[in-house]
Amino acid sequence: MQEELNWKTFLDEERNKDYYIKLKQLVMQDSITHKVFPPTNEIYNAFKLTPISDIKVVIIGQDPYHEIGQAHGLAFSVRDGVKLPPSLKNIYKEIESEFGYKMSNSGDLTKWAKQGVLLLNSSLTVNEGMPASHKGYGWEIFTSEVVKLVNSKLSGIVFLLWGRHAQEYEKYIDSSKHFILKTTHPSPFSVKYGFEGCGHFKKANDILLSQGKQVIDWQI
Repeated sequence: MQEELNWKTFLDEERNKDYYIKLKQLVMQDSITHKVFPPTNEIYNAFKLTPISDIKVVIIGQDPYHEIGQAHGLAFSVRDGVKLPPSLKNIYKEIESEFGYKMSNSGDLTKWAKQGVLLLNSSLTVNEGMPASHKGYGWEIFTSEVVKLVNSKLSGIVFLLWGRHAQEYEKYIDSSKHFILKTTHPSPFSVKYGFEGCGHFKKANDILLSQGKQVIDWQI
């Protein structure tokens, strides 16, 4: 059983599948003519930082930030010292509103990942300056397999699904054994239509507490 709850085993299996071999070829082709983000050694950071057995919360983003120095393999997260992107700013505002404390200017969410928050992007790579440029390459299949694995092997996980894109993964989640919190995406275009005031971070902690799990310290 322990062998099954291991990202290495999962990743090794996926890398041998036809869709992944094609996906890798497409990303490599793009890397000849474009800068691809994040750097190769950081593409799987979410898995390095959050072992399967440690997962408590799953947050699904879209694709990595597409400007130099931003993306480092965690959804919504940017490297320390990089200006906060608008969606992350709105996430921070919501956390400040819910808990009453001040968030820092650092957008590095590694602290969350190390506490069991799987920060999973739908696409794990992107070309510089070209949002959604790797959409349809096969990453969505990969992300679906990740969600299916978490769904089948674990229980009591809190899935935060923000926006229609993330909510497409709801069909892979058994709501009788997991918890799904849905609202709009935190981007400036949709934040006012549900995300603002959603209470998701406190709600997630309340769910964890009800299961006797350690809550997430959301403060950065």
